[in-house]
Amino acid sequence: MTTALIPAIHNMPLSAGSLDAYISQIHSIPVLTSEEERALALRLENQNDLAAAQQLIMSNLRFVVKIARGYTGYGLPLADLIQEGNIGLMKAVKRFSASHEVRLISYAVHWIKSEIHEFVLRNWRIVKVATTKPQRKLFFKLRSSKKRLGWFTSDEVNDVAETLGVKPETVLEMESRLSGSDVTFDPPTNDNDDEHHFTPAAYLTDGSMDPARLLEHDDSQSQKLSLMTDSLETLDERSQVIIKRRWLSEDKATLHELAGEYQVSAERIRQIEKNALNKMRVAFEA
Repeated sequence: MTTALIPAIHNMPLSAGSLDAYISQIHSIPVLTSEEERALALRLENQNDLAAAQQLIMSNLRFVVKIARGYTGYGLPLADLIQEGNIGLMKAVKRFSASHEVRLISYAVHWIKSEIHEFVLRNWRIVKVATTKPQRKLFFKLRSSKKRLGWFTSDEVNDVAETLGVKPETVLEMESRLSGSDVTFDPPTNDNDDEHHFTPAAYLTDGSMDPARLLEHDDSQSQKLSLMTDSLETLDERSQVIIKRRWLSEDKATLHELAGEYQVSAERIRQIEKNALNKMRVAFEA
């Protein structure tokens, strides 16, 4: 049902240049009374009447604009915020029922804000600043608070942490993310060498594929493997088997499994393992 209604709304002008015309147009759509809204909801619920759904959506578009205006401080186009809010409104209409006994917009506020929140978090920064649900709450809480405060005292940090059920360290980490800014990785297209040295491309080099480092790493790994093999050979046969089964096998054996095989206690297996590892460590460090 939602996708069937999208073209009807997209036919209304909502580009940056025609935003005023769009807002003027949706404000000319009459607001439904409670009785009219309930009757349309019943038609949609009982008959899957798309015309009723469209009327419910159109009459509430003005409220989406009002909600979207509250998120203009993130530097994102108001037209985009409205579009996302409209998607949230359509999702709410799809789930709305006359039995809810509330006005549609009261029910739809959650869906509208949820879509706008997701859009803001996806587009406000190149690097995501909030991925979990508590981080999302913290992101918008701090954004609104910092408009008033500018910075947080320790008491204010603790208050926010207690309210949202997170650690004060999490609040401080999110505040540092908000205070940062995106930096272009590549240098500007001009030939200014001074600007080039301050871009990440000048100092964030990837040394993981450097031939010298790769060779050094391979030699180190080969040497460690050789030392481990030599130290393992200093053990008696039973200790070797226990170490291999406990540490070097993909399907690692438990102490109780080995105890059953050798007809001894699990504590005895643990002692043999400990003594074997100590002996290997001495041989490894020699």
